[in-house]
Amino acid sequence: MATNGGKDPRRDAVSDGRDETEAERADRRWTELLQELRVAQTGMQILFGFLLAVVFQPRFTELNDVDHTIFVITVAFGAATVGALVGPVSLHRLVSGKGLKPETVALASRMTLIGLVLLFCTMVLVFLLILRVALHDSLAFWLVAGMGLWIAVWWFAIPVWARHRARGLSRR
Repeated sequence: MATNGGKDPRRDAVSDGRDETEAERADRRWTELLQELRVAQTGMQILFGFLLAVVFQPRFTELNDVDHTIFVITVAFGAATVGALVGPVSLHRLVSGKGLKPETVALASRMTLIGLVLLFCTMVLVFLLILRVALHDSLAFWLVAGMGLWIAVWWFAIPVWARHRARGLSRR
């Protein structure tokens, strides 16, 4: 007779109250991560496609040196973002079946977070380039700063606050 109250010894309780094995938890977290990646990858693919098409537009040659530099930096950030957001897929494919699912999920999660930071930078730079071309004045900088702050609050500050708050609640 089991002395652990009849529970399956292969299962461990997780702080969120789920009764799942480490492998089940890794599978669930991987599925959740894939859903998040689909959203980020789709947005980045559209944005990167736009960036790649810009250089072939007739007005591109009219941009001044500063705007050309902003464009090149933006494309570099865009390429880095694609690399970071596709990285988890490559990682999974290369280590699949090797018994490394929990480690893969943890590393892929970090790669995704890096990809989101890079996506944030890419979006801010795209917005800067567009507004510099559209407005031709210093108002572009202030609008970009405000929008960058707005996005940073929603993407980073609120999740960090929620995480901190959840830790505080779990200690009670």
